[in-house]
Amino acid sequence: QVQLVESGGGLVHSGGSLSLSCVGSGNIASIYGMGWYRQAPGKQRELVASTTETGATRYGDSVKGRVTISTNNTVNTVLLQMNNLKPEDTAVYYCKANALQEGRIRDYWGQGTQVTVSE
Repeated sequence: QVQLVESGGGLVHSGGSLSLSCVGSGNIASIYGMGWYRQAPGKQRELVASTTETGATRYGDSVKGRVTISTNNTVNTVLLQMNNLKPEDTAVYYCKANALQEGRIRDYWGQGTQVTVSE
């Protein structure tokens, strides 16, 4: 099992910045990738950014150039730096970990942290 705890959400004005953190615990040796997703009311959950243990990264089209994902060396902590935030970035942000356990890929999710961007 892997447990994920997010922090860093909150209220920010348009154009502002926020940094989100997600710390994994439990069977962290099985984690090969971590990422951030978000879900706004009435919308599907979408990728914000993801990274793997090799350093490969992916960014959602709507946030490219405004967010940066990074991890510590052990890939059990993933950070998301968000700049130039817009009201449309308002959503619950979820941390996700991809783990390989007993030959099977398992996805784990955090409880989510609210990000609200005001005009």
